[in-house]
Amino acid sequence: MNQQLDDDAAVAAFIRAKGVTRCPTVCISPTQASTTEADRMALRRREADRDARRTEKKARELATYRFGKVA
Repeated sequence: MNQQLDDDAAVAAFIRAKGVTRCPTVCISPTQASTTEADRMALRRREADRDARRTEKKARELATYRFGKVA
């Protein structure tokens, strides 16, 4: 139990020292929390990049299926 208290104290000290005010995973997935415009733009860019990669992968797979090799 004492280890847990030490860990909690270390985390609290880190947050006080660094001024952490939000979850660093805000750009990983959509959230219900309030975020800055920069974070929302980063999330939109990430989703667009992911969609583009997914589309490219599907096109390569389709080309492989049709022609037996990657175009």
